[in-house]
Amino acid sequence: MNDYKLPDSAHIGGVRLRVKEMERALQFYRDLLGFTAVRGEDNTVTLSDGQSPPIITLAEHPDAIPKPRRTTGLYHVAILTPDRPALGKVFKRLIESGYPFDGASDHVVSEALYLPDPDGNGLEIYRDRPRETWVLIQDQVQMDTKPLNVRSLLDDADSSAWTGIPAGTIIGHVHLHVSNLARAEAFYADLLGFDVMQRTYPGALFMAAGGYHHHLGTNTWAGAAPPPARSVGLDWFDLVVPGAADDLMRRIHAAGLPIGMDDSEAVLVHDHDGNYVRIVGE
Repeated sequence: MNDYKLPDSAHIGGVRLRVKEMERALQFYRDLLGFTAVRGEDNTVTLSDGQSPPIITLAEHPDAIPKPRRTTGLYHVAILTPDRPALGKVFKRLIESGYPFDGASDHVVSEALYLPDPDGNGLEIYRDRPRETWVLIQDQVQMDTKPLNVRSLLDDADSSAWTGIPAGTIIGHVHLHVSNLARAEAFYADLLGFDVMQRTYPGALFMAAGGYHHHLGTNTWAGAAPPPARSVGLDWFDLVVPGAADDLMRRIHAAGLPIGMDDSEAVLVHDHDGNYVRIVGE
């Protein structure tokens, strides 16, 4: 155990997802969810609300294969809407399109919809309840998985005309399948500096900076086998560390971890299961 902690302002930035067919992916992310899409180089597209920096990058890999269900890697990327009316508006849009859901839950601190993208990459679309309503017992935020009151959510939906994903939508957290929770805690909490916010869920661990309910979830629900290298899934997620990225990089160097660089020369490190984190200053 060490006393290093991420600054309270640390958060998840963007994510990069591997997809097999870009046009199929864009029919979902751009045409249905309403993200503004900008094509880049090397078969990539960035997605945003049209006003803010991109939060999702799609990378096309025509030879990609589906990720086997019982493997480590991405469980879901969680897209955080600004409030309940915004979430209700997205929910109504998805229902009217007939798009399939995996589930819907009330987690006490948040309300969440679960669905796959066309490649099977897991998504959560959610809204947070006000932080002052969250309950902490001995520094553990109290969360649960209850049925979502979908009728109430639709009743509270923003009734204005659909113009795209709500402004202010961000990536709230990332949830990963890992092979071992102790090793996940050693990497994400002891080394990178997240606080453990909830450890009572069977087979799961939730971590965050600044008292958030979780910026990162890890679980062992899918077993320990790694996915094939060609699978669709998560390339990396951004850990944004305003004003303290250099301090974190010194810790990573001192730990002797292998460090990679992406095309923008951002630093990439990975956990014991090969889940990549891109360290970003701000």
